[in-house]
Amino acid sequence: MPKPSKLPMAAVLVLAAGFFALFVNGSGRLAVGLTLRPMVEDLKWNRADIGSAVAVFQVVSAIAMFFAGRLADRVSLRLLISSGVVVCAFGIGMMGFVSEPWHVLLLFGLIYGVGNAGCSTPTVGVMVARTFPGNTGFANGFVTSGMSLGQLLIVAVLAAVLVQIGWRSVYFWVAAAHLALLPLIYFAVPAHSGNGSLAAQVPREGMSLREAARTRRFWVLIGVFAVCGLDDFFVTTHLVAYAEDSGVSQLFAGNLLAVMGLAALIGVLLAGAFGDKTGPVMPTIASFVLRIACFGLLLIDSSTISIAVFTLVFGLTFLVTAPLTVLFVRDAFGMKHLGAISGLITMVHHTFGGIGAYAGAVIFDANGSYAIAFAIMLASSVLAVALMLMYQPRPKEGPAMA
Repeated sequence: MPKPSKLPMAAVLVLAAGFFALFVNGSGRLAVGLTLRPMVEDLKWNRADIGSAVAVFQVVSAIAMFFAGRLADRVSLRLLISSGVVVCAFGIGMMGFVSEPWHVLLLFGLIYGVGNAGCSTPTVGVMVARTFPGNTGFANGFVTSGMSLGQLLIVAVLAAVLVQIGWRSVYFWVAAAHLALLPLIYFAVPAHSGNGSLAAQVPREGMSLREAARTRRFWVLIGVFAVCGLDDFFVTTHLVAYAEDSGVSQLFAGNLLAVMGLAALIGVLLAGAFGDKTGPVMPTIASFVLRIACFGLLLIDSSTISIAVFTLVFGLTFLVTAPLTVLFVRDAFGMKHLGAISGLITMVHHTFGGIGAYAGAVIFDANGSYAIAFAIMLASSVLAVALMLMYQPRPKEGPAMA
């Protein structure tokens, strides 16, 4: 990647905007996992009441991400991202006033879900890929590390807020963080769909979504990203509650998500850098092999040490596929419909994330334990490795035939 001193100011601003948009983007989703147990206890709900709202959020945001990705190919990214931030701020801020399960379904599941799509990895990824065509993996790894650092810092602050002044205040602070993004987005994100001369350097050939769907590699990617979403959002939704059930203190359990964010910061940077050098396949396989090991660990031991090890190891794999998505799509299908195809893949990822979050809650309510859920996640990770071993990259020359 070019030295920072040689980057045009427009490119530096794009990196800053992408980094901080994703820095704040995941805070609302993580806040729900952080507050799950105190909300349930305070409002006398079941965990499935929150899990169902997370599932609705995943499905709504997933569908919206597909459309946001298509819009990113065509309209002003500044308008798209800033609109998403405003809608997110409203939906998550009003979560501080909920009193019935349907309030959470509406505010978090629907409103926050729609807003989240506008300022998430598909839109930011398109912006960064256009600006850094030669170092797409590392540049996307850098901005995706904003999600990891946000998880480390924001969740640590929110965990302290939760202990000191209650779960409702957590949502007000998350809304304020979203609104604070608006000045940066206005000045840093290009008003037009490209980024001047930098974007003009990027070849815009490639398959349409329909053409991509006729290839085997497309469906392999769909399967792998489905498994990734299933694992990711099961863990982020239920890890804190699982740790508390296992006897870990509320403050320590809340900070597990922050620790996971620190590990993820390392993971996404490594994945992006290695993805540029080796392609995205090997970092993806390595990620799921680590997941198999850490899910297996919790199935045989639920001690505090094992939970901490799980958090660190899973954290290294968490968000790894985010910077790799645009690499997979660019290399397999070209740049012309990068937003639409990456948006669809992300839609699948988040839809299965909703399934993972909801299934975890249902399994716990039925059995009083997450053991069956951890076994399912382990098996799904084995499936992802098998699918990735079947993946055939697009030939360097000539049209893709598989």
